[in-house]
Amino acid sequence: MNHWEMENAVHLGTALKETGFLVSQICCSRPSCFDFAARKGDTAVLVKVNSDVDTFSAHSARELKLIAGRVSAASLVISQQTHGKLLEDDTVYSRNGIIVVTEKTIRNIAVQTANPLVYAGPGGYSVEVDGELVEKRRKELGLSIGKLAVMVGVSRRTLYGYERGMTKASVKSAYKLAETLGVPVARPINVLERTLKQRQCLLMKAHQTITGKVLLQKVFRKFAFCDISPVYRAPFDFIMNIPRGRGAIVGSVAVSGERNLDKRIEEIISLCHVIRARPVLITEKHHSSSKDMTCICMDELSAMRTPEDLVATA
Repeated sequence: MNHWEMENAVHLGTALKETGFLVSQICCSRPSCFDFAARKGDTAVLVKVNSDVDTFSAHSARELKLIAGRVSAASLVISQQTHGKLLEDDTVYSRNGIIVVTEKTIRNIAVQTANPLVYAGPGGYSVEVDGELVEKRRKELGLSIGKLAVMVGVSRRTLYGYERGMTKASVKSAYKLAETLGVPVARPINVLERTLKQRQCLLMKAHQTITGKVLLQKVFRKFAFCDISPVYRAPFDFIMNIPRGRGAIVGSVAVSGERNLDKRIEEIISLCHVIRARPVLITEKHHSSSKDMTCICMDELSAMRTPEDLVATA
């Protein structure tokens, strides 16, 4: 994280706390695909602050979506520019399948619950139209699809697409449609809503090559047939689903001589408190567990077979 990113991550976390969000510590002990987690009620989100969204890699996006899907959270990037141009406030962008907005936009959402209306894509700006409302209001006014299309200045086919939710409208057409019908027709974009597509991204399985830490390799061999995924850009090393919807285990291994282990453990505990996951630390030798994190040495791990065994220990 550069200075701008750290400063804005801290300020944004503070702003979210002031509006009732529970916010985790900033994750900076390792390079990470997200900076902090936030939760308000059943709404959880993993947030990455990136000064230039063009530097947010496809690999980081895949990991962010994977982790967010595991813990039933949305994923969000906060940025200020793309392709050398400043991002517009109250406008939704996308980078590698992750929603991108400005800091002011997310503050407006948190403080005023004012969700943005405009998408920015390769073809320009667009608005998602509430098709059911358009059809209902059109019929109330006694207008045919053809008549309304002429009044708005679009084709019959385009208007039909609006009503069936198959076509987004230009900002100009959406404004004209709302003016003609006398009702707001733009559908607000809930950037904190977790999409089904995120859950479908959980295809990075344990059979992928795990390099580096011998201890981590042993963990993946032990739980190779469980729903476990490696994580490379986060304070932790793997995430594992507990069967029957009992949540997720966020696990890490303690490397001998790691200087910032205590800091990393603090971040994991804080994160798990927000995302409602179970933190587990795997160590080579016996290490006392705390009330906030379960520590399991390799000797204890050898007798375990399932995620439930880790939960029972926790």
